[in-house]
Amino acid sequence: MKKAIRVAIVAVLCGAMILGYYFYLAKKSGTTVSEQDTEITEYDVITTRDFVQDYPKTPRETVKWYNRIIKEYYDEEHTDSEIAALAEKQRMLLDDELLSYNDEASFLENLKDDVADHEARDQVIVTAKVCSSNDVEYQTVQGDECAYVTSYYFSREGNDFTQTFQEYCLRKDSDGQWKILTFRLTEGDPDDYK
Repeated sequence: MKKAIRVAIVAVLCGAMILGYYFYLAKKSGTTVSEQDTEITEYDVITTRDFVQDYPKTPRETVKWYNRIIKEYYDEEHTDSEIAALAEKQRMLLDDELLSYNDEASFLENLKDDVADHEARDQVIVTAKVCSSNDVEYQTVQGDECAYVTSYYFSREGNDFTQTFQEYCLRKDSDGQWKILTFRLTEGDPDDYK
C-alpha cells in the first residue's frame, strides 16, 4: 500500500514538473498558446510583402503575384480598408503609363464595384496559373524591353465553370523591374498549365 502511494506521489510530481516546464517555455518565448496557433492568411502574406525592397525578379513572378492579389479579392470577403490595402499592392505591379490612365481613387472605386459584382454572382477564381518560364516571350518594342506572359484562370460562378486565358505585356522600368503595361484575353490550352 505504501509503495502505491509513493508511486502516485511521484507521478503527480512528474506531471506537475512537466506542466510547469511547458508554461515556463511558453512564457519565456513571449507568446501565449493561442498566439502560437494563429494562422497566417493569404491576405496577410500579400499585404506584408515589401515590393519596395523585395520586388519580383522576373515577369512571370510579377504576374504570379498579380494573380495572388486578384484571386484574394474574389475568394474572401474583405472590408473596404482591406481591399484598399490589396489595391495598393496591386498598383505597385503596374507600369506608370497604365497607372496614369487609372488614378488611385477611380481604380479603388471600380475595384470595389467589381468585387461586389463578383460576390453578387457568387464568382470565385478557383485556379490561376502562369505559363512556364520557357513560354515567356521577350521583345524590344520602341526601345523598351517587354515580356509577354500568359495566365490561365479557372473560375466558378454559382454551379458553372469557365476557363479563360489572359496575356500580360510587361515592360522593364528604369529600376529594372518588370511592370504590367497591358493585358488582353487570348486563346490557350489548359493542358499547357499542368
